[in-house]
Amino acid sequence: MTATAAITDIPDLLATLQRARQTILPKRLAEPGPDAAQLAQILDAAASAPDHGQLLPWRFIVVPGAVRGLLAEQFAQALQERDASALPEQVEQAREKAFRSPCLLLLVVDAARGDPEVDLAERLLSAGCAVQNLLLMATALGFGSALTSGKALKAEGLRRLFDLKPSDHALCFVSLGTAHSRKPARLRPQATEFISHLTPEGVVPGFAPMQLNPLESP
Repeated sequence: MTATAAITDIPDLLATLQRARQTILPKRLAEPGPDAAQLAQILDAAASAPDHGQLLPWRFIVVPGAVRGLLAEQFAQALQERDASALPEQVEQAREKAFRSPCLLLLVVDAARGDPEVDLAERLLSAGCAVQNLLLMATALGFGSALTSGKALKAEGLRRLFDLKPSDHALCFVSLGTAHSRKPARLRPQATEFISHLTPEGVVPGFAPMQLNPLESP
């Protein structure tokens, strides 16, 4: 393959990778998970995210298998704090969630790190870009992935477990592993469903290629 051909192929390769990424429920993610080198490559991909002011407002905390029991107890405790009438099988199901994928990360955003003029919305946007980069690299390496959240992320016990500061927002868990079953790929929205354009008469829904011409004087 020539250099020119390789460059030409990049948009198609990227589109294929983007279409291949899909959420695989953590209970469908099995061994093998990423090894140390693969996990480093996956995490390195996050660094390409836009980051206003280079604050690095987000971070990932790896949850190794040896300490999943600690997380399991916090999941169970969080459920019991929310619902004192939770049945034993519900509490056990909450515990079991901590063990569902071979590789587990927690994504955290710090609302106070660095320049206070960079507000939380920008920090969250940067974190979203970082996690998407991470998911695409995981997909490129052949792994399935999922993002999961829930009320337990705001529980005091879980926040203490991860040494979170008052300014820290625990956004979601990232699960990685080998998909042992997949659902059919969901139908992706068309660009026309989420694009509109500004006109002198107001914002008009839909995609209008003629509006994308280089700037011209009114």
